[in-house]
Formats: sequence, structure tokens, C-alpha cells
Amino acid sequence: MDALDGYDLKILSHLQTDGRLTNNELSELVALSPSQCSRRRARLEGEGFIQTYRAHLNRQKLGLDLLVVIAVTLATHNRDNAKRFARLVEDLPEVLECFSLTGEMDYHLKVVTRDLAGLSHFVNDILLPHESVQHVKTSIVLNVLKDFGGIPIQKPAKA
Repeated sequence: MDALDGYDLKILSHLQTDGRLTNNELSELVALSPSQCSRRRARLEGEGFIQTYRAHLNRQKLGLDLLVVIAVTLATHNRDNAKRFARLVEDLPEVLECFSLTGEMDYHLKVVTRDLAGLSHFVNDILLPHESVQHVKTSIVLNVLKDFGGIPIQKPAKA
């Protein structure tokens, strides 16, 4: 991996804000030629700095009005049980994000459902009956103060 320079960081920052930028638009924003931007973008993609491009959808317009954070404690703490839980979560489209944690709870899930009935079904009919799950604690999100704003882009410290 080559070190990231100021141009790479600017490219990452702009693409993070708008992944639809053409190389011509990007070149104007970072003061490089379109061909240089294209080569740098391809390198950043190839080296894994840019993982994917996607649209950020409005969940409420899609009828997913309830956003919930769910804390999960596993029934037993071993590798097989953790794998069973990971397979369960991977197959649930309602789960937007899942984090394995240190501390009191084992996992936090960010979940969307249409309404309280959908949440009740998700918790009572899917999570709680699963063999890997011991305890579930739900928290309904009242307001989103900050949604994904991107990764802070800064020049790495020199070693």
C-alpha cells in the first residue's frame, strides 16, 4: 500500500459525500486531471479504502418508521453459539447494523420495523426463541441526532 497523500484524502472525502461524482467533477474539486483522478480512485478501490458505493435511502419514506437499538445477551458464551447468532443476524433484513461488544451486553443491533407490531414480531418470534439468545433489551429511538456522516478523513500521523 502506498501512503495516502493530500489528493487521496480529498478524493476520499468528496466521494464519501457524493459517490456519484464523475472523474471530471472530482478532478475539479481536488485540482487534478481526470485521468489522475481515475487512476487514484481505481487504486483506492483496489486497496480497499473504498469498499462500495451505495444510495442512502430514507427509511421513513419506505414505511420503516420505527428505529430500534436492541441489546442482546447470548445464552452461552462459546464460539459455536456466537456463530449461530451471527448467522441469524446475517439473514435478518431488519438488522441494519450489529456490533459485538465488551461489557454487560454481548451485541447491539440497529433495527428498523414498520411499527410496534413489527417490533413485537421481531423480538418475540425471531430473536427470543432463537437458541443462541438469552436476553433482549429494546430501546426505541425517539430522534436521530446524527446519522452516518462519514469517516473523519485526516492525514495519518507519521511514524
